[in-house]
Amino acid sequence: MKSLYKFSTLTAMTALLVGTGYSCKNSLDVNPQGEITEAQIISDPNVASNLVTGIYNIFFAGDAFGNDVRGFQFTVLGDIASDDADKGSTASDYGDANTLDQLTANGNNGVVNNIWKGYYQAIARANQALSQLQNAQFDATVKNRLIGEARFLRAMFYFNLVRIFGGVPLLDRVPAASEANSPQFQTRATAEDIYKFVIADLTFAAENLPVIANNSADVGRASKGAAQALLSKVYLYNKDYTNAYAMSDAVIKSNNYSLLADYTLLFRQVSNNSKESIFEIQAGQNLACNAAIDRFTVAQGPRAGGKNGWVDRGYGFNNPSQSLVNEFEAGDVRKNATIITINPSNGANSVGTVLYDGFRIPTQDSVQNQRYNYKAYYSRQAEPNCGNFDRLPKHVMVIRYAEVLLIHAEAALQTGQGGIAQSDINQLRTRAKVPTIGIPTLQQIWHERRVELAMEQDRFFDLVRQDAVQPGRAAAAFAADGKTWNANRALFPIPQQQIDLSGGLLKPNPSN
Repeated sequence: MKSLYKFSTLTAMTALLVGTGYSCKNSLDVNPQGEITEAQIISDPNVASNLVTGIYNIFFAGDAFGNDVRGFQFTVLGDIASDDADKGSTASDYGDANTLDQLTANGNNGVVNNIWKGYYQAIARANQALSQLQNAQFDATVKNRLIGEARFLRAMFYFNLVRIFGGVPLLDRVPAASEANSPQFQTRATAEDIYKFVIADLTFAAENLPVIANNSADVGRASKGAAQALLSKVYLYNKDYTNAYAMSDAVIKSNNYSLLADYTLLFRQVSNNSKESIFEIQAGQNLACNAAIDRFTVAQGPRAGGKNGWVDRGYGFNNPSQSLVNEFEAGDVRKNATIITINPSNGANSVGTVLYDGFRIPTQDSVQNQRYNYKAYYSRQAEPNCGNFDRLPKHVMVIRYAEVLLIHAEAALQTGQGGIAQSDINQLRTRAKVPTIGIPTLQQIWHERRVELAMEQDRFFDLVRQDAVQPGRAAAAFAADGKTWNANRALFPIPQQQIDLSGGLLKPNPSN
């Protein structure tokens, strides 16, 4: 893969997810160009590789307000529901996102149901690929690499599910027809069991995936470093600081990644697959003009709201909060690289806000909201796409080297290695052009996490994790953004539609 995931030929290999109330019958049908057979998959590594590519293509499935894995619906949970952002747009626009923003959503919320369906569709693809790959008769190293990719992706899907919902049904294989109504696939495994499953998948992936250079033709596929990095994050969530340190240390000492010197360039097209990127969702242009996440950029773009007729860039959702603005220190270059701030309608800035590509946003009297997510912005000026603005080919960073440094620092501090934590944090602070610090406190590391990773769809989950380490942390952070949080809000509600489809075998989370 160079600029996008190849669309594979998968019509013969459909997957059926049973037991969770959602049919994924066509989940592997991605822009079919013909049919492949099981015999081809077993004997031909190139065909088998295409089958695995079908898992990656799940990132492009669905739409911004439908089934979702890592698009705008995920943004609602990771950013808007957190203290980093507010819903944006108008007060009445998108009620399901509003109740999540206010932490009052229940099981009838459409966003959580779309996420549930999207992730189980993704897991169905991974399980279908794994069921075929286990019988492969070609080179064992190639076979294990492909299995490692599928298991990496499945682990990532389950890691997000367990962070969103807690314990969920654990589908470790494609259910047989005789298991269509099996309670095993309709009841919730414990969060602990999900984490054990995720760790096993990632451990296999780390042992069998290759190192992939960021200028390689395989860039965008799961690599050894990606598996180790994600595994270090999983260990951090489980307070296993020894293993979190070991895995993040392995990534650092591999010397395969480093910080991009200029943070302000990190989320621009010019830095796609940079030396800082460990795993990012690829995007590009194809004949169908759909090789990208649907409306990830447009949903978060600056909105005119009917004011003064300028050609806006989106729907106006996911506005960085005042709480986030206040978190940045004076002179931190990450602030202006993260937040598009709409200038007032008078004074020195009355010319408007000019973005890095020269696009001018008018002043506040012509723009609906005050702040927007710069990390989600895609320049149509510098690199026009093929005309489908809903599918702007924006790459989405899932894990990068800076986060590995943050994991390494926190794990080092928790294991009595304050000097190493200091070195890690100061690498980030030096790049951000803020003063270096001595041995950091846990609160300083968490501050650094927030400003470094702001608006990257991870804040809600990270706050909940921090609260498990230091009770009261999340409630105070949410209160600073005008929200009320308690332990019952640590997980999102299980979709009522899925509870109904399970015949009541799925049980809800505690009421919000």
